[in-house]
Amino acid sequence: MLLGQAESGKSTLQKQFQLYYAHHALDHERPLWRPVVYFNILKAVRMILDELDHELNNLSIDDSVEGQAVAHSLAPLGDLSEEFSRLRTKLVPLVAMEDSLASELSGGVAVTGGRTGVYVRAGWQALVTPLSPNRSRALPGTGGLSPAVAQVTSLASRTLISVQNDVDELWKHPAVRILVNNRRIRLDESAPFFLDSIKRVAQPDYLPSTADLLNVRLQTLGVAEHSFDIELCGSRYNWLMYDVGGARGQRHAWVPYFDDATAIIFLAPISAFDQYLEEDPRTNRVDDSLQLFTAICSNKLLKNSHLVLMLNKTDLLRKKLEAGVKVRKYITSYGDRPNTYADVSEYFRAHFIQVHRRHDISRRALYVHFTSMLDIRATQDIIVNVGEAIIRSHIAKTGLA
Repeated sequence: MLLGQAESGKSTLQKQFQLYYAHHALDHERPLWRPVVYFNILKAVRMILDELDHELNNLSIDDSVEGQAVAHSLAPLGDLSEEFSRLRTKLVPLVAMEDSLASELSGGVAVTGGRTGVYVRAGWQALVTPLSPNRSRALPGTGGLSPAVAQVTSLASRTLISVQNDVDELWKHPAVRILVNNRRIRLDESAPFFLDSIKRVAQPDYLPSTADLLNVRLQTLGVAEHSFDIELCGSRYNWLMYDVGGARGQRHAWVPYFDDATAIIFLAPISAFDQYLEEDPRTNRVDDSLQLFTAICSNKLLKNSHLVLMLNKTDLLRKKLEAGVKVRKYITSYGDRPNTYADVSEYFRAHFIQVHRRHDISRRALYVHFTSMLDIRATQDIIVNVGEAIIRSHIAKTGLA
């Protein structure tokens, strides 16, 4: 089972497994991810426009040191209202498509609590493809998308192509860069990747690349099952992997799968030290990961499961530290330790290992890896090593060797 809080990288790891063990299936799905990529871009553009209004209107009354520094950086750019009003007008048709695209992709799934995005259940691909020969067939040239999804995807594509220069201008505007770099505008982690790639994506024949599939954001609801055939020592083993929704309100759905879990791969995004749960803004995301890992280690139903810990999103952690974000501002226990990647990553590793030592009820081995799910080669090396270790140990334990 892949466990961890929402946006910890579970679904990206699942795609890495699929890329390694079942790449043909992933290739077959590529066209289905086009509308999801478009949605990621639409959402990013809308978030920038929304935050621009808020930030530019409130900087004049922000007396904080950070606020004054940002205002000083923006001052040479002069009055930006007319310029951004022009861009907003041009981008209205694109932003207006966000809700309809999300609705088609989510199949009408609604998530309460003010959360935004595309939320899908297991088998979401069936919602965007024809369900059977007797139902509506896919339109020619749509990559297998169902008519409803193909229609909104085609409209999104044409609109994006027509305003790609405006999206590029907005993203590269000095004021936007200043606000993003100073963390006054906070975007989804995938947003910079796709906005930097707008010219490539906004093409009539666009097909998502492997990097696109790994960067795209799509949140899981419930539990999704994936099957992989793994060969080891001349024998073939079928590995069932369960990718679960990680939001607090969904964690109760994990329990029925614990009895049969051979291994738990727990993902903890250590780059999230400066972030808080969307469903509980008072809880730091690293603290939540530690609490969740404690519960996993102490769960009696999982006492016989192998335990793998992936301290994930190290690439984002490096970027934040290099940008000067101070860990001690958000994790007070970090104190005056050096704000370097080596020290910060080791600090978090030590805390998770301490949780395991104190709370693991079966004193099992803990396999710990620092990971970035976007690094294909490094992640797949870990996948092979982890997979083989789990299978060998399971064979030895069950007496099948």
